[in-house]
Formats: sequence, C-alpha cells, structure tokens
Amino acid sequence: MITERPHAGNARALRKQAEDKVRDMGETTPAEQSPEEIRRMLHELRVHQIELEMQNEELLRTQTELDAAKVRYFDLYDLAPIGYCTVSDQGLILEINLTGAILLRMNRSEIVGQSISRFILKEDQDIYYHLRKQLIETAKLQSCELRMVRKDDMVIWSNLTAIEGHESDGTTVHRIVVKDITEHKQAEKEKRNLAAQLQHAQKMEAIGILAGGIAHDFNNILGAILGYAEMIRDDFPTGSTGVKDINQVLKAGHRAKELVKQILAFSRQVEANNIPMQPATIVKEAIKMLRSSLPTTISIQQEIDSEAGVILANPSQIHQIVMNLCTNAFHAMEIVGGTLTISLKKKVLTLDDLGTELHMQPGNFVQLSFRDTGTGIAPEIKEKIFEPYFTTKEVGKGTGMGLAIVHGIVQSYGGSIVCECLPKEGTVFHILLPIIEEDALRESETAEQLPLGKEHILLVDDEETLVEMGTAMLERLGYRVTARMNSLEALSTFEKQSNSFDMVITDQTMPGMTGIDLARRILQMRPEMPIILCTGHSSLISEEQVKSLGIKGFAMKPMAQKEIAGLIRRILDDGKSADET
Repeated sequence: MITERPHAGNARALRKQAEDKVRDMGETTPAEQSPEEIRRMLHELRVHQIELEMQNEELLRTQTELDAAKVRYFDLYDLAPIGYCTVSDQGLILEINLTGAILLRMNRSEIVGQSISRFILKEDQDIYYHLRKQLIETAKLQSCELRMVRKDDMVIWSNLTAIEGHESDGTTVHRIVVKDITEHKQAEKEKRNLAAQLQHAQKMEAIGILAGGIAHDFNNILGAILGYAEMIRDDFPTGSTGVKDINQVLKAGHRAKELVKQILAFSRQVEANNIPMQPATIVKEAIKMLRSSLPTTISIQQEIDSEAGVILANPSQIHQIVMNLCTNAFHAMEIVGGTLTISLKKKVLTLDDLGTELHMQPGNFVQLSFRDTGTGIAPEIKEKIFEPYFTTKEVGKGTGMGLAIVHGIVQSYGGSIVCECLPKEGTVFHILLPIIEEDALRESETAEQLPLGKEHILLVDDEETLVEMGTAMLERLGYRVTARMNSLEALSTFEKQSNSFDMVITDQTMPGMTGIDLARRILQMRPEMPIILCTGHSSLISEEQVKSLGIKGFAMKPMAQKEIAGLIRRILDDGKSADET
C-alpha cells in the first residue's frame, strides 16, 4: 500500500492549527471551561503534536531519499559509459559529464564555456554544423560520425547523437551524447584490409591458374624450338656462321624459359630458389619490359655496370624488385612526367658505413638505385612506407604491398633498402645486396661429350611435334625409340612387349590417362622399370611425390639435350649398378 507523503505546506498548516488551539486555551479561563472540555483539548493537542512529529520524520526521510537519489543520478550521469554534454544555441558547452571529460583527456573546468567546435577536427566541422542545422530545422533526434581531437592531439572517432531541449528558464539547448567508436572504426578498417587481402589472394590464385596453363603450353613449344635448334647446331661444322646463329636462337629460347619461371614464381606456382647470378641481366630485361608500358613523358636513364658483382638471389624476385620500384616512380611522375634513373654499381662498405644495419657485414656490395623526379614523399609518412597495406595512392592504383614485398626480399638476402626524398624534389631508393665469391661460380664453358646409349626407350607424349623431336634427339644419342601419342595405346604396347623396353619417358598431362597413372600400371607389371615423368607445368605433382611412387626421374620441360641425355644415362646406369649388386 502506497501512502501519500505529506507536503511541507500541509505540515506548516497543522503546526499553525496547533498553535491557534494553544492560544485559544490561554485566552479562556479555567473557570469558564469544564474539566471534560480541558481534557478534550489537551487530547487534541497531543494528537496534533504526534501528527506533527510523524510528518516531520517523514519530511526528513524524504529529504534523505532525495539526497540519495541525487547522488545516484550524478553517479549515473558522470560514470555512464558514454559522454554527455549540454551545448547552448551558440555552440558553447554548458556542462559535460566525467566520461566526456575523460574522453577528451581534460578537466571539466577546461571544457565548460568552450565552443564544441574546438574539439572537432577541422576537416569534420562541416559535419557538426550540418547536424545542428538539421536539429534546428526538424527538432528531431540527429546523429553523425566525426573525428574529435583530444588534449594530447590524438584524433578519435566519435558518434554524436543530439536532441533539442530547454533549460528551466526556457533557454533552448542541445543535449548531445558522445560515444567513442575508434575501436569500431579500426575494426572496420581491418575488415576492409582483410577483404582486400582476400581479393588479392583470389586474384593471385586466378593468375596462378592462368600462368600454369600458359606455362604448360609454352614450355611444350619451347621444348620443340630448343630441341630442334640443338640438333641443327650439331649438324653444322664447329665454328661456322650457322652455329653462331643457332646459338642466338638457343639463347633467346633459354631466356623465354627463364621468363616462364619468373611468371610461375610471381604467381607462387613454383618455389623461389636462390642462385648465383649477375643482376645486370635481369635489370636490363625488366627495363625493356617497362619501356613499352611507360608514357613518353617519362624518360629512362640507365647506368648499369654489367660486372658489378655476383649475388645469391632469385632472378624472379630481382625482377619483381625492379618492377615494383619503377612502378612507384611512374606513379610519382605520372601527371607531369620526368626522368627515371636506374643505376647498378659495386660499392665497398666499412663497419662505419653500415651504421644501424646490424644484420649486415662489411665488404663488397651491389648497389641498385632508382631515382625519380616526381612529387617525393612527405617526411611524416616516410617511416611508414615499408609497412604492409600502407599506401598514399588512390583506389585502384596500389595495394600498399609493393614496398613491403621489396623490403622483405632485400632483408632475406642480407641486404638493406633506404629511401632518400624531399617533397616535390623526387625520391631515390638505394638497395644494397652482398656480393659472393665469383671464383666458385664460373661455369665451365668447355664442350662436353654427350653420353650415348643403345637401350630401347618407349616415348609417350600427346604433342606430335614433341614426339617427332624427342624421337630424333634420342636416336641421335644412339637409343632405339618406340613412340606413342596416346597413353592408353602406350600401355597396350608395353603390355605386349614389356621385356623389350629398358626405359619409359612419358608426359604427365595427357587425355585418357595421366603420366602418373600410366607409370603406376607399368610398375605393377615391372616394378624396377626406369621411368622418367616429364611436365611443362603442374601444381599437383613434385619431384618428391613422383619419386615416392617409384618413378626414377622427374623432368621439367623444356630440357636441353645435354640435360635429358645426362638424366637418361644416370638412371639407366644406376639401375645396372643395382642389378650387379
């Protein structure tokens, strides 16, 4: 049951009534009143006194509860998880709760009386003014997201929700709830970055599939070109003009072969292996590719020392470094044009020269430099340029991964990359890579006698040109060859003459039955049969997997005559040694 608490005015009225009764009693003489009337009046006075005491106690309880409610209100107001402030019509902050003050890293006394625009990032103030305009026009709840500046100059993202209100004197104010959404914005950014990474990964997967298909067909074509060119060279007298011409064909063919490897490495279809190499050749090749894609407003100057030194690196990764840094230079000069200078030279560094590069040792280095005359890099972002996904380019022109990839590659080689730049004066990147001893690298160019044989080989490939070329090459090496262009036909032939063959050389990708399946069927009939599996490209098999199936040899097309001759002889001779043992 809820009882109505006495109002303070009611208590005062009762007190007045009691006082009046006492006064009346004082004015009446005892002789005029009977004892019963006196007792009745005393009783009424006592009742009024008790009522007054009860109402006084109720007033005290009410005041206590009111004070407690006020404390609870201010606790909730100050310790709410969101900021709350009251802003005047002129934009001045009239009051702010403790959470709001903490949000801005200031005392309330520093905030109250200030214009709210002081705490809003200059670029976002129009957003707040639009919010106020909408609030005035509609008198409805309005909200927006903008950036605010704390006392320590840190920028935070905030969600502002405002409603029009009135003070007790009728003054119009705006009551604003401020919520810190910085973490939410960061999560959204990370989500976008993850989406970009996924999109990039899917793009790379698509490129890899495309590159794999191209590699398979292109390597088959190169196999025929290189094979026939080698046989033609063998038919010319040593030192003749024809030999020199064919050597140029072979040189171009091997360059094409390396280019396919670079494409596959870029699409991560093959492992990147480091080899001793002169970087000058790769740098020149990359520049040739770039020249056709850059506008004529950008000139390229080369200062390449072909004998700068030999490094241990992966050719495709060096190519990637050149392409990434040149592409960045192009974007810096895209609007007004300019000059891109690429230099390669030998540089000797002492311990003092290395400075903070603690992972490097003094000695001889190759210095690869890229200088442009573009817009330059602002000092405030220079320290971030090697961070993944950091980019100043507009959407569609960069992922923010180029320099991060370059930095990772250079670090893996034990080298360093530094950037020198001035705004509006251009940028230069210097890459230092350690030189390795050249004496251990020189390949012997003396002609070697090709190993010959007389064994009977079953050759299987669905490419007519490769079958014809392979048959001619093997016969020149002294072997007897039975060729088949169909794996099922080849299996039938082997079943009928299994004991007449000394080796099987088969392609992997063929209709009807793959090379691996053909090899399995053959090994079921003759477990020790020497088999070489060839492929132009396959992401599904590796040399380790092939050998685990009992297949003795694995060859990536195209193979030079010397390579295939040596592989055949080695496998056959190993088989004979095992039989003798």
